[in-house]
Amino acid sequence: MEDTMHTIGKVATLAGVSTDTLRYYEKEHLIEPASRTAAGYRLYNDEAVRRIRFIKTAQHCGFSLSDIQELLTLKRTDSACCEDVRSVAIEKRLRIARKLRVLQAMSAALNDLIQSCEGGAA
Repeated sequence: MEDTMHTIGKVATLAGVSTDTLRYYEKEHLIEPASRTAAGYRLYNDEAVRRIRFIKTAQHCGFSLSDIQELLTLKRTDSACCEDVRSVAIEKRLRIARKLRVLQAMSAALNDLIQSCEGGAA
């Protein structure tokens, strides 16, 4: 079954991003148009829409574009194995754990500040 081809504007609407974002993703090699019209307009297939949605979801979960590029490259590479993907995921989890510890320390410091000002005196 052949994918439906979409213009950049339609893909932006379907994926919930701007056309500038799509052009940036293309520049960063996160996506690429499936083809171009005779006039040079980009045409994207349904796989590109899924890929863009994955990118946005991964960003929302705290992955950097560099992390996402690595995951997408692993997915695209025939030689990639589960161990490669697992390794990337473990590294990301460790970074998240470090950030979480910093945020917890900041939260504790803010709690101390709040408690020190409980009486309303400054």
